[in-house]
Amino acid sequence: MNIIVLCGGVSTERDVSLTSGKMAAAALKRIGHKVVLVDLFFGYPHPYNDPAEIFDHDFGDELDATINDVPDLDALMKKRGGDNRSRIGANVVDICSAADIVFLALHGNDGEDGKIQAMFELYGIKYTGCDSLGSAVAMNKGVAKMLFLQNGISTPTGIVVNKNDSEYKNPGFPCVVKPRSGGSSVGTSVVTREEDYLAALELAFKYESDVLVENYIKGREFSVGVINGKALPAIEICPKSGFFDYKNKYLANLTDEYCPANISPETEKQLQNAALAVFDALMLKVYARIDFILDENGREWCLEANTLPGLTPSSLMPKEAAVAGIPYDDFCALIIEKSLEKYN
Repeated sequence: MNIIVLCGGVSTERDVSLTSGKMAAAALKRIGHKVVLVDLFFGYPHPYNDPAEIFDHDFGDELDATINDVPDLDALMKKRGGDNRSRIGANVVDICSAADIVFLALHGNDGEDGKIQAMFELYGIKYTGCDSLGSAVAMNKGVAKMLFLQNGISTPTGIVVNKNDSEYKNPGFPCVVKPRSGGSSVGTSVVTREEDYLAALELAFKYESDVLVENYIKGREFSVGVINGKALPAIEICPKSGFFDYKNKYLANLTDEYCPANISPETEKQLQNAALAVFDALMLKVYARIDFILDENGREWCLEANTLPGLTPSSLMPKEAAVAGIPYDDFCALIIEKSLEKYN
């Protein structure tokens, strides 16, 4: 097949997305597809007469995919130059229309929030993963939390605080403060004292005007992937210090991860059933990864769902898939296969 792997964009998770894109593109090439890697924001810079021609060339490896810290998005947008009102780069729609399917390796805003999916739906472009509705619902943690509660899914109590509120509600401590629609824990703080609360809000407000503040649940952190209607083995996440923030997620040797997790078969089944319930409650499709805290009493609490999970060397869902007997290349192929079934 002719496949565009779409990555990058203008998101705090841009560098993670570039790494996911490069790895997925390499895997799809290894299994025999013609693949072109494209940055959503910078577009396809090479000349062509017919967009179908691009699949006979091997561009995209020049994209820098180094994960160090949260990218400077203002500097990035200046780098493209010209009119930056559009977050869609040159020729993106044109060449995506020529592909058999677009493999979405985007993370965060302009990729995981349903906007790109909605645009592709309007253009009749096939793409991998969840549709626009499920993507938007899962990305908005406030809306997702309401659906969790309506469907009997345990989730920490939370409130949404707006940057322009006349006064900021005090939720009690300890609490977790995070952008309502962010990802990779960017702008997230665990607050244990009232004197640190305003600073945590200000950090989150740098990324979004609406901030979710929820009760801190003490316990062990797990993630469970869902693909092809089945839950993968649970993976336990154990940061060596602090919580599972951006650096602990992506920089080497800062977090220990255990899959299979050191839990009983009954507890694993409990987490897997909860992941499937979240998948259905949020109306998700194809695949997703669901994050949980397992408290000291053995109760699971859903934190959020990720509709385009990372595909980097440190990403959780590919590790779960490997334990389930699905190597990385086969995992990418399975995403393509199940995504195409949406259109049958």
